[in-house]
Amino acid sequence: MTAREWWAGGERTLGTALGRLVEADYAGASLLPDWDRAHVLAHLAGNADALTNLLTWARTGVETPMYPSAGARDAEIARRAALSPADLEAEVLGSTRRLADAVAALPEEAWTAEVRTFQGRTVPATEVFWIRSREVWVHAVDLDAGVGFTDVPDGVLAALVDEVFATWTRQGVLPEVTVFGGDREWGAGGPAVAGSLADVAGWVTGRTAGEGLRCDGPLPALPRWL
Repeated sequence: MTAREWWAGGERTLGTALGRLVEADYAGASLLPDWDRAHVLAHLAGNADALTNLLTWARTGVETPMYPSAGARDAEIARRAALSPADLEAEVLGSTRRLADAVAALPEEAWTAEVRTFQGRTVPATEVFWIRSREVWVHAVDLDAGVGFTDVPDGVLAALVDEVFATWTRQGVLPEVTVFGGDREWGAGGPAVAGSLADVAGWVTGRTAGEGLRCDGPLPALPRWL
């Protein structure tokens, strides 16, 4: 599957998770510390709009950052999280539609245009598909509404673990551990940890404590991913 197909499947899965929530669920805990489900959904709405900004940048050549600032990003999450469930759902669906419209409207030659992520990486516009795929799949799990890492395609899981290890490397916090998931291997040295791709992804992203994994000693503590 391509990143574009991962994105489309992830949006459908997010829609399934969203559709399972009733009004009282929005204030319930997500799998992310300190965020309830409303905050997760508010972040997802903001992320879709932010990626639409990147596609506007690619289409027009005018620098259009994902967010004006970290403070503005956080304030917009807080604003949306305080909305009624019906209004927040409308924000999520509306921002998702705006992103889909921006994808459809982008000329083929603009997909190679370089844009800058919120973390400061310069990437081609095609990277938007992976960024959004990562967000919708992981946060669909975070909503704790019946979607788990076992529902995420293996290709997405492997790419997700790739990104976690690449992020740790860039930040200089790569732990001493060798991780085996499916037929893939990450890291070097330290204890060996093995399990399914789903269990590995849940652990390295900080969503689980390592349930389902095997280790030749105690599971090591891991740095934050994002």
